[in-house]
Amino acid sequence: MLIHIHPDDPQPRNITRVVECLRDGGVIIYPTDTIYGIGCSILNANAVTRIARIKKMDVKKAHFSFICSDLSHLTDYARSVDTPIFRMLKASLPGPYTFILEASRQVPKMLKAKKDTVGIRVPDNRICLNIVKELGHPIMSASLPMDVDVEYFTDPEVMDDVFGNVVDMVIDGGPGHVLASTVIDCTSGAPVLVREGAGPWEHLL
Repeated sequence: MLIHIHPDDPQPRNITRVVECLRDGGVIIYPTDTIYGIGCSILNANAVTRIARIKKMDVKKAHFSFICSDLSHLTDYARSVDTPIFRMLKASLPGPYTFILEASRQVPKMLKAKKDTVGIRVPDNRICLNIVKELGHPIMSASLPMDVDVEYFTDPEVMDDVFGNVVDMVIDGGPGHVLASTVIDCTSGAPVLVREGAGPWEHLL
């Protein structure tokens, strides 16, 4: 199902439809401030397994991230964060970054990486932020399986053609971007660049 949501002024009734889908165990494709993502509720193990199957990967080896509406979820899903790291997160988010932090006990076991970490994202995108706020907890997120055709992961109508039979909802929030988020590992005390993407890296040092 393709659902259109205005990127600057998301329609509340459509946000509610998406949230109801997620609460029912649905899998969605949705816009962020970087590339479109595929996601589900972090509390639904079956939906997480579906996404791993779509991406053709072992759920135990997958690198998922949590889409949060703000940093208030930080204490729920990440262990204590040093003040300098917290300041960096606060200055950078919302924005095109994924920060890898030590996972707390509240992170579902199947979503923890081998090193007991979790990726935290707060995208600068009103659609996904409104979805998470109404849902009340983060969305488990992953990138779409990439293809050489740019339209494959930037045009929501093409995404619906390709994935409409394996996901429950594709949100059309306008054209997507081609760069993924910049990934920064904060588990060693000092930030370490894992992947350079849409977010500038140098100013965070």
